[in-house]
Amino acid sequence: NLGSWKGLDIHEWLAFSQVQGLIIDGQGQGQIDGQGYNWWKACSNALRISNCVNVRLSGLKHFNSQRNHISIDGCNDVIVSGLHIFAPEQSPNTDGIDIAGSTNIQVMNSVIQTGDDCIAINTLCSNINITGVTCGPGHGISVGSLGMNGEVAKVEGIYVQNCTFTGSTNGARIKTWQGGAGYARHIIFDDITLINTDNPIIIDQYYCPNCVNQTSAVQISDVSYSRIRGTSATPTAISLMCSQTQGCTDIRLMHIKITSAHSSEPTSSKCINAHGKYTDSIPKVDCLLP
Repeated sequence: NLGSWKGLDIHEWLAFSQVQGLIIDGQGQGQIDGQGYNWWKACSNALRISNCVNVRLSGLKHFNSQRNHISIDGCNDVIVSGLHIFAPEQSPNTDGIDIAGSTNIQVMNSVIQTGDDCIAINTLCSNINITGVTCGPGHGISVGSLGMNGEVAKVEGIYVQNCTFTGSTNGARIKTWQGGAGYARHIIFDDITLINTDNPIIIDQYYCPNCVNQTSAVQISDVSYSRIRGTSATPTAISLMCSQTQGCTDIRLMHIKITSAHSSEPTSSKCINAHGKYTDSIPKVDCLLP
């Protein structure tokens, strides 16, 4: 219980730091049950891997973490595969996998059902490959949030392919705070299936909902969405809400077909200061060039 951890670090339960060649293999039977029901206000991570090289994590089931199920930070060459991560849809801050300050990370062939981001990619990340992940419920696969409290973000080389979003509140998402700086670039979302997803494609540079508009922002550029199909739970299937001062550049949408999950009415798109091109897109994205 909470009292048993008095005076101890409650921010992670299992932690591996500065390890080279770490292998954690549950062989499909291993389980980590965070029993997080009484901890969701305490903000603890179930499993943290930090400053490690050559890590292999596979074949585990993670349940009800107190906060993030898995945190990967300051790592290089990590392969995560064959995981099933679960927490109730209403559980707070129970991200499936959080990645920060890391490079050469692969997440493959996993099921993530949780109360927050299925996967969150934070600053100082590069060469992140996510393939064969099923997300939902959850808040989608997110680049960000970035730029909080004026942070200078550096994120590039993100590749999300062959993933499925089922009943999630977001699909392919990029989210930044106003007042940030730096960049998020060279990002690809390809071969995505949507099933009753609230916000299938979303760039949100107004992530701070009650903040006053600020002139500085994380620069978003070179973002590709291709072969994305399925159903949206909301009328707006594509939302590109970019900074009024910085804007988003080189946004490309190709072979998009997102229809309504609940209505015969066509889906729509909305934009603020987004620039790029689209081809073969349902709905059309009128702020971009055809």
